Amino acid sequence: MLPLERQKGLLEFLKQNHASTVSELASHFQVHEATIRRDLTMLEKKGLMKRTYGGVMLEEEVHSEPSFQERESVQYEEKERIGNRAAELIEDGDNIILDSGTTTLHIAKSIKHKKDLTVVTNDINIAATLRFSKSIKVIVTGGVLFPESYMLNGMITDETLSTVNIQKAFIGTPAFHYEKGLTHFDEYLVSAKRGMIRASKRIIVTADHTKIGRISIHSVADINKIDDLVIGQELEEADLKRLQDTDVQIHLA
Repeated sequence: MLPLERQKGLLEFLKQNHASTVSELASHFQVHEATIRRDLTMLEKKGLMKRTYGGVMLEEEVHSEPSFQERESVQYEEKERIGNRAAELIEDGDNIILDSGTTTLHIAKSIKHKKDLTVVTNDINIAATLRFSKSIKVIVTGGVLFPESYMLNGMITDETLSTVNIQKAFIGTPAFHYEKGLTHFDEYLVSAKRGMIRASKRIIVTADHTKIGRISIHSVADINKIDDLVIGQELEEADLKRLQDTDVQIHLA
């Protein structure tokens, strides 16, 4: 079994059992404990599980996330597919919001050929990606610049979002739960996301599969406020079934 396959299996095992020990995992997957420890170290770095005294457990709560540069390379192929799939939901002539993020950046890369679009964004990276697309009008919200990610947020961002009426908003998130909905660990970023949701008729969350089933401290939007979820086909079967029990339309990429 390849390491990535085993790590996927580890996560599924922890979802079913919530907690385990290194020895139990080694026995279950029929590998040495040293191999399991290496897998667990990789999963812990991604924030997917945490070590406990004498064992490991699934990490459902999100308290922070890596830098933009680190996130940009994580799940890259999945995010690229998500960007392509999300672009299929955008029609010529639409006005849309692209939230700041590494996944929504791939949407921007996938819509350059679209015609007569208006794109509202709080992400300088997204605006720069679309700058040479002559058929796309880009509206940058303004706001306080986050230098590491080129994200804009704050009072000016919120004021701009309160003045627009949008057909489709594509929202990024570090945590999406089938009961708790959209949540975030940073209270400073919640207001802009809520503003995007209020401004839009159709709310589309874009997230790689590692964000599903996770919860953070601040609520952004209830699950019944979300119309669509675009996510990679790596999504665990158990998570897919839970999401299918909601009213959210699932688009696998």
